Amino acid sequence: MGQKVNPIGFRLAVSKDWRSKWYASGKDYTEKLHEDLKIRKYMRKRLQFAALARVVIERAWNSVRVTLHTSRPGLIIGRKGSEIERMTKELSDICKGAQVKIDIVEIRKPELDAQLICEQVAIQLERRISFRRAMKRAVQTAMDFGAEGIRIRCAGRLGGSDIARSEWYREGKVPLQTLRVPLDYGFAEARTVYGIIGIKCWVNKKEDDGSPRPERPNDRRDNRGPRRPRGPQQ
Repeated sequence: MGQKVNPIGFRLAVSKDWRSKWYASGKDYTEKLHEDLKIRKYMRKRLQFAALARVVIERAWNSVRVTLHTSRPGLIIGRKGSEIERMTKELSDICKGAQVKIDIVEIRKPELDAQLICEQVAIQLERRISFRRAMKRAVQTAMDFGAEGIRIRCAGRLGGSDIARSEWYREGKVPLQTLRVPLDYGFAEARTVYGIIGIKCWVNKKEDDGSPRPERPNDRRDNRGPRRPRGPQQ
């Protein structure tokens, strides 16, 4: 029996950060948790065509800061900021009158973001493009933009077949159990006429950013001179 773990939760406090940053206790915790779920559901529904990758929610005493990571910030802002104002008012109603501030962070390379890759493949599957072509194109595009490795997996009634199955492609290095590797994970669903097809993607981004790696004690051998040959001495 396979033991599965979410790649984001597996790397929390190592290379990933929490998507919700606040503290509460008792009944207050329950209310804020459900507010967070409503905020994320509202954002997913309203910005489903705005290439929204992540929603980070931070809370203070009576204020909520919502940070949207997207590759199309102009589509979210709208003309003269009209969309932002409308979303701020509706989010304030969800948060029961709390002061809401929306920040937007632009994703420079959407081809290397695992969530955006999954959503792009899902859109292609809904348009009845071959799942093999969509997966291979996503893999090739990510490798062309400098990814160290990528793995993508589709599961469901692929190609309209009666029996559901899963297929995946991988290129490069994708070490899922090495925590220091900057691995990005995404999941999306394609709602086709045959049923729902789930898409998962793991992207291994470049680990080396040009800075020298700190030397560890185990990286160098003790200076004890040359080794003597093993076995009995003549």
